Amino acid sequence: MLAPSKLAHVPPGLLIPFQSCHSTHPAVSKKHVKFFMRGIFTARMRLLMLAGLAVCCLSAQPTFRVRFDVETAATDGPGSFEVEVHPEWSPLGAERFAALVQTGFYDDTRFFRVIPSFMVQFGLSGDPALNAKWRANQIKDDPVVESNKPGYMTFAKTGAPNSRTTQLFINYVDNARLDGMGFAPFAKVLGDGMAVVKKIYNCGEKPNQGQIQNEGNAYLDKNFPELSKIVKATIVTAKEEI
Repeated sequence: MLAPSKLAHVPPGLLIPFQSCHSTHPAVSKKHVKFFMRGIFTARMRLLMLAGLAVCCLSAQPTFRVRFDVETAATDGPGSFEVEVHPEWSPLGAERFAALVQTGFYDDTRFFRVIPSFMVQFGLSGDPALNAKWRANQIKDDPVVESNKPGYMTFAKTGAPNSRTTQLFINYVDNARLDGMGFAPFAKVLGDGMAVVKKIYNCGEKPNQGQIQNEGNAYLDKNFPELSKIVKATIVTAKEEI
């Protein structure tokens, strides 16, 4: 019998085949049972290794940049800012963001939650059908590698695990307190881009997210025509070119 200290490191269930097979079928030798147990352990290790390789492959993806062409206010006219995406910070988050940008999800969307002492939030489509589609397609959480510093971009989520979908926020201030809550930044605003981000119309938290989900831009444009908008989001440096 294994000592308690070693027993704790044996994956659950590995002791059961030996005990049950040998007691139920005395003709089965310990050598055969141990060989059987070794096969189970090897299979489990292979699965763990494959899972680890998948994460490594995602995190090994090169950085890339995305440009947001925006309209912040009628008096400012069009503007833009770029973010640099770091898959090694949040592999699943970076992969989801790239997929959304490539499908045009963020084009013609609005900044619907703006708190100057906290952050600016966006990422709900003007098309209710797209909101419904992606809302049901959640991604798993990534470990928090980077802190929520000013200018860093992060997926919004609920209090439940693995609840990230499409909504994003850019930190206006140092929000390190969010790190311990599982909010994993995956990109940062480059250069003087935050000067543009800080011109985003301060609507507070007036727009109702439920109505945005269900009615899209029809609701926002009717009730909050002054909101700043994303005209288009584009990957300007392809991952393969870096």
